[in-house]
Amino acid sequence: MTGFSTNGRLEQAAIEQALEGSLTMAERHSSESLDPIIDRFLLETNGSSSGKIEHVRTHRSGVRPPNPMLDAVRELLLGVGEDPDREGLIDTPKRVAKMLREVTSGYDVDLDSILNGAMFEEGDGQPVVVRDMTFYSLCEHHLLPFHGKAHVAYIPNGRVVGLSKIPRVVEAFARRLQVQERMTSQIADFLEDRLDAAGTAVILEGVHLCAVMRGVSQPTGVMRTQALRGAFKDDPALLEQLMPIGPTSQS
Repeated sequence: MTGFSTNGRLEQAAIEQALEGSLTMAERHSSESLDPIIDRFLLETNGSSSGKIEHVRTHRSGVRPPNPMLDAVRELLLGVGEDPDREGLIDTPKRVAKMLREVTSGYDVDLDSILNGAMFEEGDGQPVVVRDMTFYSLCEHHLLPFHGKAHVAYIPNGRVVGLSKIPRVVEAFARRLQVQERMTSQIADFLEDRLDAAGTAVILEGVHLCAVMRGVSQPTGVMRTQALRGAFKDDPALLEQLMPIGPTSQS
């Protein structure tokens, strides 16, 4: 790679991964953005790696389009009667693809790695409550956002977890295509299993844009879901004592 200069580290990382036979980074770029990088690389290396790069090009085009989301977004724009080639929309497919990768990044998170090195032996068994954690997710039915607050309580059974890890767990499950009910249960089940807690409770309060900007058009409606495990399921009044949550308010 000596002598190969690009305008950014991301471009260099993409071509390095391609030369190693990995398409992971290459597939995150459209052919329009990656091909000029390859051409510049060939020019600066006197074409010495042309065989490897041509293999990458052939393999990418043979397996699937460089980024199928680009064509999909373009078709959506055509479907609503827009011109995807006009100035304001010409880069929209790339922007949407990048956005979707970001808001669904939870699929790529190693959940166990979040907690690694952050579990501590504590034996007093006093409840731990973390309230008002902001989350953003994407409804799998309409691909519209829903957002709100997450509240988590657990009763340690000899082990506690670092405070910052609970919001990270919430975010990992939120950054996927979701329904709020399932997301609530997933967070509760994961924490109960990994913490071996005596009790776990998760409450989510969410505003769903699919019910705000379309359909029933209820801008003040807030959906509340909860999942109770262990001691909280056996004694629901315990949750109210630890985490009283009154009428919800979302802005």
